[in-house]
Amino acid sequence: MITLLFLVMFVPRVLSSSTQVAAIFPQDPVLRVGSSLTATCSVSAELGIHASTLFWTLNGKRLPSSTYSVLGPTALSVTLSRLNGSRQQSGDNLVCHNSGGHVLAGSCLYVGMPPEKPVNLTCWSRNTKDLSCKWAPGGQGETFIRTKYTLKYKLRWYGREKGCEDYNVGQPYTCYIPRDLALFTPYEIWVEAANQLGTATSDVITLDVLDVVTTDPPADVHVSRVGELEDQLSVRWGTPPALKDFLFQAKYQIRYRLEDSTDWKVVDDIGNQTSCRLAGLRSGTVYFVQVRCNPVGIYGSRKAGIWSDWSNPTAASTPHGERLLSGSCDPKSGEQNSTLRRELKQFFGWVRKHAYGCSGMSIKLYDQWRVWLQKSHKTRNQILQGDKS
Repeated sequence: MITLLFLVMFVPRVLSSSTQVAAIFPQDPVLRVGSSLTATCSVSAELGIHASTLFWTLNGKRLPSSTYSVLGPTALSVTLSRLNGSRQQSGDNLVCHNSGGHVLAGSCLYVGMPPEKPVNLTCWSRNTKDLSCKWAPGGQGETFIRTKYTLKYKLRWYGREKGCEDYNVGQPYTCYIPRDLALFTPYEIWVEAANQLGTATSDVITLDVLDVVTTDPPADVHVSRVGELEDQLSVRWGTPPALKDFLFQAKYQIRYRLEDSTDWKVVDDIGNQTSCRLAGLRSGTVYFVQVRCNPVGIYGSRKAGIWSDWSNPTAASTPHGERLLSGSCDPKSGEQNSTLRRELKQFFGWVRKHAYGCSGMSIKLYDQWRVWLQKSHKTRNQILQGDKS
């Protein structure tokens, strides 16, 4: 009995759905930001509803009656002026209701802007077999409606146009080409943007995959003290594993900063060494160090590759300088000369081993080191003289 009652109640409503009781014109319009729109809701005369009893909502918010016009017993229009961009890319919901609030008809409004030319297109390869590209939307980047970006590429002098298919949802404006790329042949690459209001195409870039190879950051970065030298730290790292099998030379950069500073100092002249000593540092200070790699000469390419990201920061501290300041008596002149000769011998030995430029060694730096050493002795003597007085 309950089942029969349920069918009797709902069958008429299902049957009535096959007959259109109301319609909105225009249906799902596409408009530019700042445009105006007049939409009309027409209801079936069979409903016995007068147009003056209807009302409109936009995204669930009731529109003021001052924007309505009764066009006849079964037609009510609404005028929307200076439309803003759609709140959602799937469109804004314009709905016509009867006096009881029931939905009679609906339409989606797509209010936006045509895309501007995509910019800043760059590409890189991790292993000479793949290619990743990223770009930025042109202008302010906001079109308010769904805009499709397509990365396209082709061999420069021959070959058909292809479209990239692997788009990263988590990283918009990126695409990945995993395979089937030619070497020693330049590609033309560009991005096309399209939506319901227009299209735009980026500038075309030309590149050889071998010229845009990058690596992971250097692995196993270690920073340690150099014996008891207060102004030096030793940095060692491993070659990025992904490129060990390729014919290439890498060049490296180091940057370092004080623990309580955000200013990095970059050491450029390391070459393809995988170790380096940083000199001229403060004693008793914590330093953060990072390394990055740039592959050069892969398969004979004459161009440098692309710098990797910086490695994760590695921290180490220089020894404290108490050894120079903790004397309990004024040392004899012979002892001072012996100490100075020993430190100079150590200094020049270090220069001969590392003269390739890792620490930026020069006569100027040596003079600075001598000044620092003399100031240390002078400070110690002043402290001792103060104690005696």
